[in-house]
Amino acid sequence: MLLIRTKIGISLQGSSIYLEERTIMLSESIVKKWKVPTNQLITLRFGSIKHEVKVIPFPHANSLRMTTTLAEKFGLYQDAQLCFQYKPSTGVMSIGPLLAVMLSRVYASPERPFGAATAFCKEITQACSTFGALVIFITPTDMRGSTTSVNGHVYTGKSWSKKSFPIPNVIYNRLTSRKYENMASVQQFMKEAKARNSTAIFNEKYLNKTEVFSALGKEETLHDYLPESHLFKNYKMLQSMASRHSCLFLKPITGSLGKGIIRIRKEAGGAYVSHSTHVNGVIKQTFPSLTKLFISLTGKLKSQRYQLQQGLDLITVDGGRPVDFRSLVQKGAQGEWTITSIVARIANSQHFVSNLARGGSLSKVKAALAKASLSAGQRASAYTKLRKASLDIAKGIEEQIPNHFGELGIDLAVDTHGKVWLLEVNSKPSKDDNSQLNAETKVRPSIKQVVQYARFLSKF
Repeated sequence: MLLIRTKIGISLQGSSIYLEERTIMLSESIVKKWKVPTNQLITLRFGSIKHEVKVIPFPHANSLRMTTTLAEKFGLYQDAQLCFQYKPSTGVMSIGPLLAVMLSRVYASPERPFGAATAFCKEITQACSTFGALVIFITPTDMRGSTTSVNGHVYTGKSWSKKSFPIPNVIYNRLTSRKYENMASVQQFMKEAKARNSTAIFNEKYLNKTEVFSALGKEETLHDYLPESHLFKNYKMLQSMASRHSCLFLKPITGSLGKGIIRIRKEAGGAYVSHSTHVNGVIKQTFPSLTKLFISLTGKLKSQRYQLQQGLDLITVDGGRPVDFRSLVQKGAQGEWTITSIVARIANSQHFVSNLARGGSLSKVKAALAKASLSAGQRASAYTKLRKASLDIAKGIEEQIPNHFGELGIDLAVDTHGKVWLLEVNSKPSKDDNSQLNAETKVRPSIKQVVQYARFLSKF
């Protein structure tokens, strides 16, 4: 069924004989279009809050006018742009959606209250104004106490302020720390928002590498994308994997940005060489045997769990720099998985991982494939396979992991034979990775998708 959508602007004024707190003025055209009853009490809903109001038609187009006192109860402000709908069957007139973005912390700067994420916050605020939604930003310290309201930061286009809002229709989890995400107050807030207010929460949790590969391994159709991968347990497992693969990777199961990755290669004479990512570059060590190498790892294994993974012979460009691909897969206006972008990530000449945090650079996918030692047919096929793998893997995550995800960063690789492999899946993909390639775009497609998915989830 085609959804009829009406967008309105919020207009505020003080109480008067014409406009009391329980009275709102609504555009005549909207009253007529939605068959809104006038001069009788009906329910106005925004997020979790409901309030009985009487509607008076007035000639201003696409506008809803209310008193500043009523607006304060709803958390609304002048010129907020929202979607509108009325359901005669329930007598409820809804405006929204109210979207909350969970962020890790607030900084002292009034101009940049969320540090480097402030630009993202302004961008999603602009997208909400365009599509009809109101977005607030909440931190773990805001998720305490009341189960009927939440204090949130809001950007009105000129300045930041903090005030009380109803519990939102939709929550988008952008917490960048497992520590914050696992706080009892945060978990309780999310649980109660879902249970009491039917709030939709997406990107509910971090994924770890073991969880991802175990889940996707249950989907037979995905096996061709999966390198051999196990939670690293003991020397026997390392020995067994080394007997099958000349190159291995050890990856912290909760790691990100290429931190702590160890590459292990067997040399022709039987020695083993390890390369470890480090804040100042790469540390190379040589061991006469696999046993000696394992002994060197025992300290790390006590403090961190690792995923042991088959090494891949990846395509390279520009004199041997490895390339992988980050696919951003999101749900949007129709609630279906779509590919928002795929970019190639080229490793720095001093690194074996491609992350931007490790000095990697971005490239268009076809440009990177064109530089690789692949045939024309392999290049064309690899591009198609990357797109197919992105969607297949997103659907596999949704099928096998019982949490709600609205976007996934899927890291893929192409080997020297043109075969596509999965490297990892990230449920908190960076909003900065594509910025170099889309500098001309004011609001990025990835941000628009988030807002449109929030409207889909809230049925606006």
